[in-house]
Amino acid sequence: MAIARELYPSEDDLPYEEEILRNPFSLRLWWRYLVARTSSPFKKRAIIYERALKALPGSYKLWYAYLRERLELVRNLPITHSQYETLDNTFERALVTMHKMPRIWIMYLQTLIVQKLVTRTRRTFDRALCALPVTQHDRIWEPYLIFVSQKGIPIETSLRVYRRYLKYDPSHIEDFIEFLVNSERWQEASERLAGVLNDDQFFSIKGKTKHRLWLELCDLLTKHATEVSGLNVDAIIRGGIRKFTDEVGRLWTSLADYYIRRKLPEKARDVFEEGMMTVVTVRDFSVIFDAYSQFEESMLAYKMESLDLSDEEGEDGGGDEEEEEVDIRGDVDLSMGKFEKKILKGFWLHDDNDVDLRLARLEHLMDRRPELANSVLLRQNPHNVEQWHRRVKLFEGNPTRQILTYTEAVRTVDPMKAVGKPHTLWVAFAKLYESHKDLANARVIFDKAVQVNYKAVDHLASIWCEWAEMELRHKNFKGALDLMRRATAVPSVEVKRRVAADGYEPVQMKLHKSLKLWTFYVDLEESLGTLESTRAVYESILDIRIATPQIIINYAMLLEEHKYFEDAFRVYERGVKIFKYPHVKEIWVTYLSKFVKRYGKTKLERARELFENAVETAPGECVKPLYLQYAKLEEDYGLAKRAMKVYDQATKAVPASEKLSMYEIYIARAAEMFGVPKTREIYEQAIQSGLPDKDVITMCMKYAELEKSLGEVDRARAVYIYASNFADPRTVPDFWNQWHEFEVQHGNEDTFREMLRIKRSAVSSFSQTHFILPELLMQKDEVSLDALEKAGVPADEMAALERQLAPVDNDVLAKDKARTVGFVSAGVESQSDTGKRNVNQEEIELPEESDDDEEDVEKVEIAQKDVPSAVFGGLAKKRDDPEKAEDGEEVKGADAPLGALERMKRRKKD
Repeated sequence: MAIARELYPSEDDLPYEEEILRNPFSLRLWWRYLVARTSSPFKKRAIIYERALKALPGSYKLWYAYLRERLELVRNLPITHSQYETLDNTFERALVTMHKMPRIWIMYLQTLIVQKLVTRTRRTFDRALCALPVTQHDRIWEPYLIFVSQKGIPIETSLRVYRRYLKYDPSHIEDFIEFLVNSERWQEASERLAGVLNDDQFFSIKGKTKHRLWLELCDLLTKHATEVSGLNVDAIIRGGIRKFTDEVGRLWTSLADYYIRRKLPEKARDVFEEGMMTVVTVRDFSVIFDAYSQFEESMLAYKMESLDLSDEEGEDGGGDEEEEEVDIRGDVDLSMGKFEKKILKGFWLHDDNDVDLRLARLEHLMDRRPELANSVLLRQNPHNVEQWHRRVKLFEGNPTRQILTYTEAVRTVDPMKAVGKPHTLWVAFAKLYESHKDLANARVIFDKAVQVNYKAVDHLASIWCEWAEMELRHKNFKGALDLMRRATAVPSVEVKRRVAADGYEPVQMKLHKSLKLWTFYVDLEESLGTLESTRAVYESILDIRIATPQIIINYAMLLEEHKYFEDAFRVYERGVKIFKYPHVKEIWVTYLSKFVKRYGKTKLERARELFENAVETAPGECVKPLYLQYAKLEEDYGLAKRAMKVYDQATKAVPASEKLSMYEIYIARAAEMFGVPKTREIYEQAIQSGLPDKDVITMCMKYAELEKSLGEVDRARAVYIYASNFADPRTVPDFWNQWHEFEVQHGNEDTFREMLRIKRSAVSSFSQTHFILPELLMQKDEVSLDALEKAGVPADEMAALERQLAPVDNDVLAKDKARTVGFVSAGVESQSDTGKRNVNQEEIELPEESDDDEEDVEKVEIAQKDVPSAVFGGLAKKRDDPEKAEDGEEVKGADAPLGALERMKRRKKD
């Protein structure tokens, strides 16, 4: 075959050709030649490739590049083109030496798959698997499986390939099962899936759980029940139900669906019923019940449609022609179907028109839903008392079913494990018999109930009480009392010894100490028994130490009703000795009120002794009503002074939160009995008694109103000034408004200005409270800084810094301690003899024009009265020591502005 001239080497190729002639086995020279001729036509390059491969047939680089270029050449050509055959031949030639190279095989196989050459492709895959080592088979199997999964590949071929692959890698059996399902090979898919589930060491590479695989198997078996054989479907699904507790409702419906597809509807009904009676979750029950009801509805609809069709066919047949009765016993050619039709004709079970039966079955199923749902909840916890009560309500109107349900309930419920109150089942059971006038059986139920070992004594006591109430409802009073005596009887010594030997004490041994039982018993005795029998019951309660304050009060009131007053008071005495606070509070209040009501002033000393005893033992939060009763006793039958003394004691005994109300009562009573002036001492005592600041302000405001009403304006003003130490203008505006109104009505310019100055000082002092508080605590407790440092408490850093910058002598410190806390002076402060000044940095300066007003103010004669020293606070010492004040004035100078109080002191001194 002649080669075209353009394919021959040109002059540009001569250098490469000469080098190749010198060394034809050099891959580098051939590759340089090919790179240099990249732009040449493929035919010329193909000749160079063929020459190079003839010289170097084992070069993977040359074969790979050559095959890639040939693949690019045929990329856009139809698969019937002749170039594909040339390409296949080139691959075959390459594989002669490159048969260990998986990349060459993969390129060849992909080319064959594109050409749709099934048989040749399959054989080439097999050749590749035979040629390559096992470690590289996974690179071949992946495209092989994709190839056999394509449409058009024979199923048998694909199955054989997959089976071979599973021998290589069994972990991919899920892919095989999925392929079988897609290929509608239900039998083998079911067998393979069942084998997977039986393998305990199987691990899903797709992350599927055993439960999910079980569900897939159930769906496979049930949806293709007629195509799958050889597997015990019932046993497989039941095994899954036993093994898994999650979504067992779906497994039950799958089993029923299997029998439905096998045309065994009665067997499917049995499966549905069994499933509803065994599941333990409401969700699974709902799944089964919905499937069951849908099945019954579909069966009913199918039957009705078939009957309609048969009726239409009968009408089309035209006839009321009656079939002649023929003796079929001798007809050997008669089919089985015709034989059954002839023999069973007219038999009710073989009647095709069973729509009524199916409809009744569906209605019965719907009516049973509440009962079946309740059964599910009881299977979750058979000791749930509330669910048993609900089950009984479902059978309302059917006493037989109710009795059977109660019988099953009391037999099933364990009182020690019960959720709820198990004794209510016995009580309701007995009341059921009672409602049907069967008292004998009701008593039998109660008698059995009291023998059950309950978890709590209160449950057993409730049954005894219910039993007695039933006897009372039927007028059997003696029987009710006998029951209570029997229930409250103390167990004998022999019984106690027997129980001790067993090592377990039932609740029946503790019943005689049940307060509920004794309370019911004593109520019965009060209503039906005599006084002596009732007192005996009360005494028994006290003897066994189960009495409550209410029982003590009831016992005493019973004795009072029968005029046994001293006995009643003795019962109260026993009660206050038995109980402690706060339980004894009601006994004391009742006892004291009854005693005072009975004897009044005849036994006044005894009453006082009782009250003294009561208030001594009472805690602070309970003592107020006792003191009020005590004071009322003294007011009504004793001395007014003793009443005041009681009120005074009460104000000291009550807690701080009740002191204000107690003082208000004290003041009101004192004003009523001794007059308003008597209340001044009480007001002063209240203010200095340690009341909270807000209560002090309230008391001072009332005190000031009192003084104002008496015309004592100066005393009222002094009270306001004292109270200003506790009133922050920002939080207690009512106090300052009241003082403002007071000064407007009764003051003058000087007093009004003084009030404004004190108000500004209060604002300043309360704004600095957080700085003064540590110093206040130190002054109050008289603890030095050295003691605090020894105790490990860090000193106030700001206070230490102030001491370093401005040292103060001992006299000034003593004077600072005597000052009222929070008070900022507006005038001149005394100085030490050394001339060192203690300047108040928070001092409030009055306006400069105030000096002009002072000349007019000094001409006004102001009536002077003694003001309590506590009102002035730190200024009191300056008044007592005027010499130091004068020294301070000389040091400070005559031009310094003076406060109003300081000017009053100087004028008084002159």
